[in-house]
Amino acid sequence: MDIRILPGNIANMIAAGEVVQRPSSVVKELMENALDAGADQVTVVILDAGRTLIQVIDNGCGMSPDDAVVCFERHATSKIATAEDLMDIRTFGFRGEALASIAAVAEVTLRTRREEDEVGCEVRFADSKHLSTEEASVPKGSNFAVRNLFYNVPARRKFLKSDNVEFKHIVTEFTHIVLTRPDVAFTLVHNGKEVFVLKPAKSLKFRIQDVLGANAVNELVDVSADTSVVKVSGFIGRPDMARKSVGNQYLFVNGRYFRSPYFNKAVLKAYEHLINEGTTPSYFLWLDVDPHTVDVNISPTKTEVKFEDDSVIFQILYACIKESLGKNSFVASIDFDREGAPDIPVFSKDFEKYHGIKEPKPSFDPSYNPFDNDGFPSQEPYFTNVINPSGLKPVAQSVSGQSAAPEMSFGDDFSGFPEYRPEGNPDQLSADAETGIGTGEAAGASAGQGRGGYGMSGYVDKRDDYGKLFEDKTLPSKAVLVVQNRYIVTTVRSGMLVINIRRARERILYERFLKALSKNAHVTQNSLFPVTVQVGVENRLLFEEHADLLSSLGFDISSFGNDTVVVNGVPEGYSVEPGCVQTMVSDMIVALTDDHNAVAGMMQSAMAERFARLGASYGGSTAVSVAEAQRLIDALFACENAEFTSSGHRTMTILQAEELDKKF
Repeated sequence: MDIRILPGNIANMIAAGEVVQRPSSVVKELMENALDAGADQVTVVILDAGRTLIQVIDNGCGMSPDDAVVCFERHATSKIATAEDLMDIRTFGFRGEALASIAAVAEVTLRTRREEDEVGCEVRFADSKHLSTEEASVPKGSNFAVRNLFYNVPARRKFLKSDNVEFKHIVTEFTHIVLTRPDVAFTLVHNGKEVFVLKPAKSLKFRIQDVLGANAVNELVDVSADTSVVKVSGFIGRPDMARKSVGNQYLFVNGRYFRSPYFNKAVLKAYEHLINEGTTPSYFLWLDVDPHTVDVNISPTKTEVKFEDDSVIFQILYACIKESLGKNSFVASIDFDREGAPDIPVFSKDFEKYHGIKEPKPSFDPSYNPFDNDGFPSQEPYFTNVINPSGLKPVAQSVSGQSAAPEMSFGDDFSGFPEYRPEGNPDQLSADAETGIGTGEAAGASAGQGRGGYGMSGYVDKRDDYGKLFEDKTLPSKAVLVVQNRYIVTTVRSGMLVINIRRARERILYERFLKALSKNAHVTQNSLFPVTVQVGVENRLLFEEHADLLSSLGFDISSFGNDTVVVNGVPEGYSVEPGCVQTMVSDMIVALTDDHNAVAGMMQSAMAERFARLGASYGGSTAVSVAEAQRLIDALFACENAEFTSSGHRTMTILQAEELDKKF
């Protein structure tokens, strides 16, 4: 096979594959060119997420008719002239590849005029070919209109995602650029609707507020450091506001957005022991370094950079963030088990000898028995010496000759529970009493239960570990105990049944969601007062993209302005409290973002499992009442597999009487 040189248009199309990956790439390149041209007003107009039109209008310096044609040639640039210039880059663009790449895969029209020219020009390109140049009456600046992106590369056009996904990428690139220049006014219009109208901001913090909302700014604290290697400025998020979603993390060097897993580790290291594992804080960090010490020419998209002193910058970044957290009273709790923990002195054999301090030793009566009062604790103190507040002298007290202790009642400990008196065969009750796990007058008398205690009768006979618990699907109503809002405790004949509330909710929601997805039979509980949550433009688009999926699960979430969603209803079993709903929305963003590319094709069981776990976490923040606990038990035992969650964790366990006997 002969070796041949490719035609220019094909070579340009290949090169375009690296620079122009999707519509957002075009937006990025044209906006950067506008800023390099000195513009202080930039307008971006989008139709059909960039498929039909991408238009960027600026009031920069403009171009002459000759430059307007030459700029579409490969490697045509005004930014550098010599090899040394590559080590002193202070502009966004410098390689002269962007416009040539765009003209290779789209139809491009450029209208431009310099301030000193009376008349401007209009230049048209398509498929890397110069079609025409005409005079035109246009304002100062440049107006690029890119139509029918990838019209001549059907394979590339076919692999574009939905409009919501592509526009979300456009918003991401738009956000990266507007945060670098708060002094410039930006406007973003999509399908005739203004998405962003950003006036020049007084500071970076005001620009962050304009782009991401007031909620994002309220979570931030200042960070700064000025060294001979790097100047660091910007903001970091409060540790208590760290989120599972990786969203508001921005790094800039010399005004250019870049990504760096290495420097991200420096940030996370500074937050060590301050945030939960798996969460990430927000940060907006600007690094100013000598252009000669950084190389931005190592990737086509220029989002990867290489620093000459990256390890030094890592330590400076870590130190200044740590200092800012300390200044704002965000400190980790002391772990006395860690290496280097403070040395706490204890009394030893030599301590009294060298320090003259005697170890305090309380005196006591070894013949004293606290349970010599018919099985009930005495009201007298254990120790024979107590402190006399007036003279600080020991006062001897005798423990002999005590009067009988008053009768004690445990009724208050079980207030709110209906008294349970079993019905059944007297012989069976007697047998229960002999085993020590029965309930009733006979058992109660032998164990002192006349004071309001409860015995341990069972719902059903024991068979293996769980007997017939899973055959009847429901349990008869019986007194239950809710422990720390985490466990439900009730009795079965073989011992105590303990149910994990969160895992029980997870199992119940999983089967409900699975049914809703397969049969479109969801149940939504509407909120009396809808909850609005500011999520940002990108995440609002994410909710719109997955609206059908969320609706099939029972969520009623709709857009409310550019960067806000309103939650009108949630699936049955979810909490409708505003605080829980807001946190739930944040975690839903994580769930939808993690499975962004595959969420539509995920198995129904996988989606049901994910949202069941989410719902179990926010099933309710108030105390679980006895009635709610009973309903939870009924719903759990109505499940096809009540014993385990969908991920295989046990929802309940039985503490058998023999295990309880060992505790006493």
